[in-house]
Parts: sequence; C-alpha cells; structure tokens
Amino acid sequence: MNVVAIMLDSLRPDHIGCYGNEWIKTPNIDRLASEGTIFERAYAEGLPTIPVRTALFTGKYTLPLRGWQRLEPTDNVMAEILWDKGYTSALISDTYHMHKPRMGFCRGFDFVEWIRGQECDPFVVDPAVEVDLSRHHRKNYAVRQYPNLEPEETKRMFVQYLKNTAHWRDEEDHFVAQVVKASIKWLETLASRGKGDRVFLWVDSFDPHEPWDPPPPYDEMYAVPGYEGLPITWAGGFAGDFTLEEIRHVRAQYAGEVTMVDRWVGLLLERMDELGLMDNTLIVLLSDHGEPLGEHGIIKKVRPWPYEELSRIPLIVRHPDGIGKDKRVRGFVHTPDVMATILDFLGIRVPDGLYAKSLLPLMTGEEEGLHDRAVSGHHGLSWSIRDETWSLYLWLGPQAKYTWGLVEERPLMERARPELYRIDRGFVPPRPAGYDPERDMAERENLIDKEPEVAAALELELRRFMDRLKWQG
Repeated sequence: MNVVAIMLDSLRPDHIGCYGNEWIKTPNIDRLASEGTIFERAYAEGLPTIPVRTALFTGKYTLPLRGWQRLEPTDNVMAEILWDKGYTSALISDTYHMHKPRMGFCRGFDFVEWIRGQECDPFVVDPAVEVDLSRHHRKNYAVRQYPNLEPEETKRMFVQYLKNTAHWRDEEDHFVAQVVKASIKWLETLASRGKGDRVFLWVDSFDPHEPWDPPPPYDEMYAVPGYEGLPITWAGGFAGDFTLEEIRHVRAQYAGEVTMVDRWVGLLLERMDELGLMDNTLIVLLSDHGEPLGEHGIIKKVRPWPYEELSRIPLIVRHPDGIGKDKRVRGFVHTPDVMATILDFLGIRVPDGLYAKSLLPLMTGEEEGLHDRAVSGHHGLSWSIRDETWSLYLWLGPQAKYTWGLVEERPLMERARPELYRIDRGFVPPRPAGYDPERDMAERENLIDKEPEVAAALELELRRFMDRLKWQG
C-alpha cells in the first residue's frame, strides 16, 4: 500500500466547494472529497508553518512545548519510521522555510527536491536582474505588514520575490505547477522501474500562500468590478491600512490562487490514476492553516491571533478501498492525528507516548469522535479552544508580547483580555465584491463579558489539556 499526502499551504476550507463554497471553482478537490471523507472540524494546533509540519511529521502536539524551530534529533519522524519498514519515499516542496539550514525536515526521505524561489528565498541574487515596482501597488511593501519588520525590510523581501520570478512566462512556471510536475516525474520514474507499492510521497506546495499573483485566467475569475488599482499580492497587516475595495481585491486574488492550485491538484491525481496508483494509495489532502483576509481587522497571518479563519484547515482522506466514501465527520481532529492515521493505514504501530489518534475509526464509523475540543495557537503567545458552539482565546505573556513588540498598535486593536465568540459553523464568505468586514466572519461579537461562566469553563479545560501535553514533551 502507498500514501500520498498533498499539503496546500494557507488554504481556507470555506474557500473550497466541498466545504460549502458555491462560488469558488475547486472541482478537483471536490471530486477527491466525494471519493473520501471530509473532516469538517479539523484544526492546526501549533501555528504557523513550521510548528504544524513538526506536528504532522512527529505526531506530537507542539503548542505548549515548542514553536518555530528545527526538528529535534530525538524526534521519531514519520519518514524515518517508514524508511525502516522498507518504504520508498520522497519530499517535493517549494516551502522554503523547511529548506532553511539545520531545519531537518528532509530526514528519512529517500528523495528530496526543493523548488526554490518562494517568498523572499535568496534564490536569484544576480544584481543584473531588475524588477519594476511601478507595476505593483505600493501597499505590497509600503505599509507595516510584519510587527517586527520596518516597511523597508518588507520592500526588500518583495523585491527578492520579484527577482525570483522575473523569468516566469505563464502558468507552467508558477510554483504549484513546478511542485506537481516534479511529483509526477518522481512517480513516473518509480513506475518505469516497476515500483508501484510501498511508496510514500509528501507533496508540499506553498501555494495558495501569498504572494497571491495568479496568472490569467485566474486573476480575473473573481475580480471586483470597478477596481482600478494596481495588483496587491503581498498585502498584510491591519485592514485599516487598506480601503474596502483594496481588501476585496486581495480576497479576489486569493480566490483565484485557490482555483489555480485546484487545477494542479487535479493534474496530479489524474496522472496517479493513469499510473494505476489510485487503487492502492491512501490520499491525504490538507493545509497547515487558513488565512485572515480582513476578518478581525487583519490581513495575512502576520500576528499571533489564531481566529477561526486561521486555525481551521481542510482535511480530506481518500481510502483506496472506498472506506469513508462521501462521508462527513463533524468530530474534532488535530494535525498530529495525520501521522497516526498514515501509520495505522499501513499497519505500523504508532510510537508510544503520543496523544495523536488515528482517524480511520471515524471513517469506518467505529467511532463518532476522538477529541471533545480543538486547541490552536502560537507557542508562548496565544492559546485557543473550541467546542461546537464557542471559541475562547487567551493571550499569553506581557502585554507587548502578543503584538510582537508593537505596543503602539494596542489602541488600534485591543488584545489584552480573553475573547469569547459564538462560532457560526455554517459560515461561508461571499464573493469578494460583496464582502462586508463587519458581517462576514465566523466569529463576530466578543461575548467575554456576557458569558463569563462559559469562558471560565473553557479556560479551565484548556489549561488542563495543556498541562497534560507538557508530560508528552
């Protein structure tokens, strides 16, 4: 049996058709979902990019234990476990944070290919490569996007990305296309050698992560009528620094990126079918987190505020024997459960001492739920807990800490006290042209003063859970 995991960075479930969105075109992900199980209450526990992948590769919760850091030498990572069982494996990715020196995320894989150039990856360093900033809106780099960086540093990052992509000509050059084509090539090479079993492939696409620069026709699919400004593809920070039309434009760019990513997922699945892999391969499609697009007054995940639009992820599992076909699971699941699920599917014992649980019993109907609640947050900065109705947020450390050093921002967005929201579980965002920042989000009113008993009960449960996790470390 084989496993193919498809990681799509920063993909919001409410921007996918099978999760209820009727205006964004995602036919290929939707088709995969119809053949598998949709997990409607999946959450990333330790945010963002690197901690999530640590949880996925180790099956360990990271939130109260460690943040953005390398894999520890003592970590028992999934690829190494599978290598020891004779699996042929590959990691193919353009997620350059994983590729940074000493991070160690290639451990255990037989084959690793890094697609270079995402974000501010120092890939193209030739000073002769020039970029034309006049073709891009100044708000890509002239507003304070990152709490710990001045706009001038953001501008340097944006220029680096433009240099990295200056040679692009069409959709085939985009990063998700490069990742999928490299993944297909690896699978074809195995097939040519008669290798169609005991294969593990981790496809890690940084798209639809920003920059949101989809090519035609995706850049016009969800365009806001009347928007006449230059493209905004790198925007982030406080929504108050952007006009409503600019925010709507950003949302349209993101939606176009999602549809482009869906097309390339479809091409990967189509080629897998042609190679005869669909009948003996578990397919797991997920994201590491979502993306704020104006909700709660922020754009992009540049601040440690794990609201619903950031913490909830899509998770779809297709079993080759049809187990869980066209099934929806409403129980809570966490990112560490993915490793336990893959090992369980392959008949490999899950390492001792993990709270992670296999999702296969949910797919077979043997169990209805594995976790009573979902937790999420940023190590040392923020914690959150959710049940079917409520979400509670706690902000940790000194007052300045959870704004990452920007005390002057506190009058704009107060983040000192806990926040309690009633979650709109059926929320689906409207088309970008109709987006209303006061109305269109799953958590609208902070009820911390109106429901103190609810908040106290959730906080007690959250702190007890975190204490139990510390024993895991």
